[in-house]
Amino acid sequence: MNQLKFTASHEWLRQETDGSITIGITDFAQSELGGIVFVQLPAVGDTLAQGAEAAVIESVKVAGEINMPLAGTVLTVNAALEADPSIVNDSPQDAGWFFTFKPDNPAALDALLDDAAYQQLISNHS
Repeated sequence: MNQLKFTASHEWLRQETDGSITIGITDFAQSELGGIVFVQLPAVGDTLAQGAEAAVIESVKVAGEINMPLAGTVLTVNAALEADPSIVNDSPQDAGWFFTFKPDNPAALDALLDDAAYQQLISNHS
């Protein structure tokens, strides 16, 4: 399994062998949000700038968004989440992935947090 990268806003990213990147939310994020009840994903083919809203997520506690950590074009979406958003609660870093995208600048992934830096970040939330 490829090493995950993380954002300070609690998304995980995994570079796939074809160069695409899969994105979802971390286990920490889903546990903070509580039960996920709604997910709205981007459309395949959407070209999104870094920082742009890519997806909407609602839980029993709060509504929020997933912002693009890197600019790119959406390749696939996890349609299963729209039918059953609770998959994110059960498997946030596996079956609960949100979408894949082709990054405009793949090297920008290196600037994101590694696991050690992310663990340090969330330890400050405890």
